[in-house]
Amino acid sequence: MAFRAPPNARIFSLRQAVLHGKFRLAAASLGAARHIFRLPRGHREPGAAPRSRLRHPLLPIPLRFRDVLAIGLALAGLAAGPRSAQAVWPFGGEPPPDPVADPGAAAAQLLSQAIRLDTTNPPGDEKPLAALYVDALKDHGVEAKLVETPSAGSPRGRALAWGRVPGRGAGRPVVLLSHLDVVPANPQEWALPPFEGVVGGGSVVGRGALDAKGVGVVHLLTLAQLARRSAPLARDVIFLATPDEETGGLAGSGWLVKARRDLLRDAEFLLTEGGGILVGNAGRPPIWGVSVAEKSPCWLEIVARGTPGHSSAPTRDAAVPRLIAALERVRRLEMPVRVVPEVERMFSTLSLHVVPEDRSGYRRLPFALAVDPDFRSRFLADRARAALVRNTLAITVLEGGPRTNVQPAEARAHLDVRLLPGDSCAVFADQIRATIADPGITVETLLSFPATRSSQVATPLFEAIRRVAQETDPNAVVVPRMIAGFTDAHWFRELGIVSYGFVPRWLPPAETRGIHGPNERISIDNLARGVETLVRLLELMDQ
Repeated sequence: MAFRAPPNARIFSLRQAVLHGKFRLAAASLGAARHIFRLPRGHREPGAAPRSRLRHPLLPIPLRFRDVLAIGLALAGLAAGPRSAQAVWPFGGEPPPDPVADPGAAAAQLLSQAIRLDTTNPPGDEKPLAALYVDALKDHGVEAKLVETPSAGSPRGRALAWGRVPGRGAGRPVVLLSHLDVVPANPQEWALPPFEGVVGGGSVVGRGALDAKGVGVVHLLTLAQLARRSAPLARDVIFLATPDEETGGLAGSGWLVKARRDLLRDAEFLLTEGGGILVGNAGRPPIWGVSVAEKSPCWLEIVARGTPGHSSAPTRDAAVPRLIAALERVRRLEMPVRVVPEVERMFSTLSLHVVPEDRSGYRRLPFALAVDPDFRSRFLADRARAALVRNTLAITVLEGGPRTNVQPAEARAHLDVRLLPGDSCAVFADQIRATIADPGITVETLLSFPATRSSQVATPLFEAIRRVAQETDPNAVVVPRMIAGFTDAHWFRELGIVSYGFVPRWLPPAETRGIHGPNERISIDNLARGVETLVRLLELMDQ
């Protein structure tokens, strides 16, 4: 679907930038264009002679002015004229495009606005974004309210956004869950500023475009479309966008399920992040992955204590060397392989769509991993697959002395451990203590959740996903899966709500790298198709 900028949008003109000598901005736009359009670095037309060149700290090669101008013009949409511009930076204060007539433009505008509200967690500061969502829902005739949540340490406050489109009461509600907060973004690693909400080249670029402001925008515009239906659906559809997911959700969904469970209105189903559509290639079908289970976090802090003093006369019990020795022992831990039922079913479903030499192993994964060393080696060589059949441990944070010549009293490290369903964080922490075997070191738990249950697949919601997949991608394979990460879904599974991780967006593997990484983006076509597909999915639940 072609995206047209709203008529009053502020168009980013590279021509203006060049005329005013803003070469930094021009070069940064070229970096974005090269990333979005996948142009080779050093691209030049055949026979073109090099002319004046520009350099930019984000772009390590010299660039011809003509390249900057040509690609910048494409990015800014000037070649097509301002009335059909393909890029806006950022949107102005015009009324939002109609979510039914042009869901792509409506989603792009709202997502751009959402990205420009920096909700990096910590501290979160999600309240302004929650207010933006609530106002947008009300503008579309949807019942909505802002609910303040625990806000300690947040200068601008924290809150969740809630909305509801009533159904006929013939079934219990379905919740569409997203989160408002995002992980930090280092501007030096991005081709464009991560919190500008740049729209160009058919995509929206910025922190949260995929995880998970783009999800929230698709959910919101789904409710906007449902609110216009002449005949309501059988079930209420509830919009829920919560804070604090990126740091565990204790001050967001964790707080909600304890203090404001009434907002769920006895919901039966929930859809959130954690799954999507992997675009097929080389003749392979698209994979519609629906997460029904996930690993649980076990975040640990290791603290080593020793004698402080001047480092010119180091002591044998110094904290930093003691910590390093402990981490080396931890790093060498071998995690046993264990295949849980959800993973066994997942790979069995995929068995017809892998290379012939692996089909038998996928069909009987526990057996093949135990008795076939060649298959085991191939399977575990892929770190994404390996993470689904064993616990994982990553050393992520290190803290030592404040200066080169100071021997500190303490040194600490954080471990990000992800546990298979059924494993206990307390038991794993005891294993770490036994491995370190040093009385001068303590191991404390920073974050853990109980072993979470999985969601069954024999449900009207899962069947609706199957049916919409058949309608949309006739060759699609719908796969119930476990994910190696964690989402807020576990809070709701613990209440008995059937919770699936599934967002209808078609992503090639390269684009998923933007999640928690630089140059995160989502195509406007994906946003539009996401709204249309989600509306259809909810309609199919009635049939």
